[in-house]
Amino acid sequence: MASSENIIEKFYEAFANLDAERMIEWYHTDITFEDPAFGILKGNQARNMWRMLCESQKGNDFTVQASNIEFNETQGKARWEAYYTFSKTGRRVHNIIHAEFQFKDGKIINHIDRFNLYRWAKQSMGFKGFLVGWTAFFRKKLNKQVRHFLSEFEKKQPRENS
Repeated sequence: MASSENIIEKFYEAFANLDAERMIEWYHTDITFEDPAFGILKGNQARNMWRMLCESQKGNDFTVQASNIEFNETQGKARWEAYYTFSKTGRRVHNIIHAEFQFKDGKIINHIDRFNLYRWAKQSMGFKGFLVGWTAFFRKKLNKQVRHFLSEFEKKQPRENS
């Protein structure tokens, strides 16, 4: 069994390489993931979200860096930063995320990513993000949109991944 530190480091190392399968090896069968864009995802939805994100960034200018990793046997946290071009607008994004993890059986069972959605909206959408990125309406619309993308992605996946 890997130590909790290795789990977090290996997870982000795989993410930096856009290797979703290696990332999700560190997820417990009963994983729960949460962030401002997707809301709460459980099990295969959480695993498929990483598959979708990694696949969408292959061949693009995506980079990720993890730092400030702290851990013990039951929980951990890290700061990670993603740099990429938002495909819908062509705008550069530097997203700063604070991740919290809970471990069970040597795997991640709970993963919460927190970031400033308004800051992300302003970067990714410019003036439109500045105007509406702070609203509950925007969050709900974004959540609905990314969940639709995830659902469409899952329809194309092999049966064991959906």
